[in-house]
Amino acid sequence: MKKLGFSVTIILLCHLVIFSQNSGYKAGIVAKKYFFDHQTTRVGNITHFKDYRHGYELGFQRPINDKIALQIPVRFGVVDRTSDSIYNTTQGILSLDAQLQYFLTDNSRRISPYVAGGVGVMYEFDDLFDAQIPLGLGFHVKLSDNAYITWQSEFRLALAENRNNFQHGLGFTYLIGPKPQMEKKAEELVEMDSDNDGIPDKLDLCPNEFGEPEFNGCPDKDGDNVPDYKDKCPEIAGLKDFDGCPDTDNDGIPDNEDECPKLAGTKNNKGCPEKIIPDSDGDGIPDDEDECPNMAGTAKTAGCPDTDGDGIADSKDKCPEKPGLKIYEGCPDTDGDGIADHRDKCPNLAGTVANEGCPEIKKEDKKTLEIAMQAVQFQTGSSTLKSESYDVLDQISDIMDKYPDFVMEISGHTDNVGRIGFNQTLSEKRAKACYDYLIQKGVSPSRLSHAGYGDSRPVSSNDTERGRALNRRVEFNLIPRQ
Repeated sequence: MKKLGFSVTIILLCHLVIFSQNSGYKAGIVAKKYFFDHQTTRVGNITHFKDYRHGYELGFQRPINDKIALQIPVRFGVVDRTSDSIYNTTQGILSLDAQLQYFLTDNSRRISPYVAGGVGVMYEFDDLFDAQIPLGLGFHVKLSDNAYITWQSEFRLALAENRNNFQHGLGFTYLIGPKPQMEKKAEELVEMDSDNDGIPDKLDLCPNEFGEPEFNGCPDKDGDNVPDYKDKCPEIAGLKDFDGCPDTDNDGIPDNEDECPKLAGTKNNKGCPEKIIPDSDGDGIPDDEDECPNMAGTAKTAGCPDTDGDGIADSKDKCPEKPGLKIYEGCPDTDGDGIADHRDKCPNLAGTVANEGCPEIKKEDKKTLEIAMQAVQFQTGSSTLKSESYDVLDQISDIMDKYPDFVMEISGHTDNVGRIGFNQTLSEKRAKACYDYLIQKGVSPSRLSHAGYGDSRPVSSNDTERGRALNRRVEFNLIPRQ
């Protein structure tokens, strides 16, 4: 089956190369630094960048048309072996692909996103040949007509067992060769007159509209000697002083700005005659200037109420009963961390934007919570804590004291040995045992929750003793109080 997949891949590669040679577009060369992720599709996590392996790409690119380009990348580097060994051993790889890139926007733009797909073969230096189907997303950042910075991320579906993987590359694309012959010679454009108004396009400010010589080829539909492209009222004859608009009542305010175009008025009254303007809510601000004419307000808030007196109208104030700052939409920042209280999940404790206003958990505390997953031990087949578990649970209690605006989710997990129902019950009881111990140490029950998931959420393979040991765990997840 692998030999058949390999043969089909080679045939498709050759077909795409032959097809691409009919293009009249530029060719290109590609060089990238690659990051190989063979762990996420097995037991890893896509955010564990330390588990990525490194490699490089050299490639050939040739546009087929203005939307599609063919790329032939050769990649080489190292990846982890497929063995279940706990040791981190690697091996070299070499791959060859044929990929079609479909650009989602005009390539004249600064940033051009694209989708990619194709076929390829990969040779691992332990004599494994594998046909793969890459599917990806990427974008070009244009430096010049011929040069781009390129990023591409792809998922590779492998025919070989357990070899699906992700690959991410950052590099440079440089186009070489002659430009496409898509433009007419300059001499042919010199005398072109698209609108037949007798003015060549190169001298015509409006090459697609029949116009007049005195307006450099642009029309004047209303005949007021103001060309349409400068005329704010192109359908009505007007005055040059008013950008082509009339002033019917001769009050010095053009009709397009005059709310009373047939009655002479004043500029302060928007072209209408002066009149007494009422103040319905009696706040000293006339209704025509009052944004809330039926509710008493202040001049500072354009006539709208401001309950907390912070200078921000209640209708725009996210905290209308607490004085705040305009940059925080009228809300205070109690802990002074630069995050307004209405967006701050820990309003009384200074934190960071990345952690939604809550303080970052220290590295050593994160490490303690990670170690606790395996360090908390129980009697075999029961939920009775072993005495060596007390020390790490005491450390977790201390961590809860350090982060008063955080709560903790305790979750129990088992391997797949035994009945599903028994495992589910056991995981719940073990999580509850840790919950009860922390309450005895003085942690408030309102800051704790517990649940069991049985064998439904493994972090490793249940096919090995080491994997089953990793799956038997209690997790302690510290999160900001909602």
